[in-house]
Amino acid sequence: MSIILVVLPKIQDAKKIRELLVSHGFEDTVSCQTAAAALNEANKYQRGLIICGYRLPDMYYTQLAECLPDFFEMLLIGSPNVVSEAQAGVMAVTTPIKVYDFLNTVNSMMAQIERRFKKIKKQKNKRSEREENYIKNAKLLLMERNHLSEEEAHRYIQKCSMDNGVSMVETAQMLLTLIYDEA
Repeated sequence: MSIILVVLPKIQDAKKIRELLVSHGFEDTVSCQTAAAALNEANKYQRGLIICGYRLPDMYYTQLAECLPDFFEMLLIGSPNVVSEAQAGVMAVTTPIKVYDFLNTVNSMMAQIERRFKKIKKQKNKRSEREENYIKNAKLLLMERNHLSEEEAHRYIQKCSMDNGVSMVETAQMLLTLIYDEA
């Protein structure tokens, strides 16, 4: 789940921006006064956006950016001078804030965070070629020994893995070990 953290030195300002975001559909939004509080909140979530000012009571935005967990982005709010000098990789909006532009920026950043998170998660879930070979060989042995179709062999491995609470790769390895031990 994504979170938006609004971190500004004046808590009243942070709360106003939070209220604006909540009123426009960004439900999971928290306001903080210090970078430490924001980092504490950020560590509770897998991904999110930190909206902050240039200087916070306990650190500058650059220091906060260095401490952000993976899958967190930063949106800097500042004067035109501050924004023009923003470090690379940090999106920025100038004050006074134009609500429409601000909300569009937040929306696009949140969508980008979600896409990046899903892409990485999808890559982590892919099996290696070696793991695919274990499953393929176990299916072939089941097909040969038990006269099953490929689909039936696949379903058998799937069911065994769910019944035993292990992955399909581990189940395939167990089947291969059992069958080869018998021979």
